[in-house]
Amino acid sequence: MKFNWRKNIPRIIWAIFILALLGCVARILIWEHFYYQEKEGSERATSVSVSETTEDVDETDVTDDDKNSYVVAADRPRFLSIEKLGIDRARVLPMGLSTSNQLQTPNNIFDVGWYTESGKPGQGGTMLIDGHNGGPTKVGVFKNLPDLSFGDLITVERGDGQVFTYQVVESETLSISEANKQMSKMLQSPEEGRESLSLITCTGEWSQVQRTYLSRQFVRAVLQC
Repeated sequence: MKFNWRKNIPRIIWAIFILALLGCVARILIWEHFYYQEKEGSERATSVSVSETTEDVDETDVTDDDKNSYVVAADRPRFLSIEKLGIDRARVLPMGLSTSNQLQTPNNIFDVGWYTESGKPGQGGTMLIDGHNGGPTKVGVFKNLPDLSFGDLITVERGDGQVFTYQVVESETLSISEANKQMSKMLQSPEEGRESLSLITCTGEWSQVQRTYLSRQFVRAVLQC
């Protein structure tokens, strides 16, 4: 039987189109695979990217009016300030643990979170506070936390207006695995018998695969006498 080219032209065109489409999809998948391999461990960009637009964080600036209207109980931490890092009265929000037993972080990247099972300012225990490194397009309150070093000062204002000043005695960057092993020490004072403050944030290189930073910054400070 003689093949009728003219009659089968539409089928041939559709076959070519489908093959071309499959080729494009394959090229995209191959490119994506090698792109993520290449970007694994690189610094996280501050501009919007596909992988970061799904992060459930709020980048809305916190105004002075927002801060002035923020009220907590008299014995609870209300504001945290670190002059060296340009942090001025960051709101301290009460936080607990997630269902996976991880320390929760405030939704807004400019707020910090106080673990409610840790100490309170002026009561002799160890207060644990965490905060964001950043969001999809803006840096967070604790972006520069690794810049703190021995002797730097951190102040916490309580709900009743009393201010407590803590002096940094330890600042270290740890891998995720190391941080998990040493998390318990963040609820203990670095100097026995002295009230202390512990700060935590994510830092280091960004893992596209794990969807997190690969390090944690631990800062420990003691109450000035």
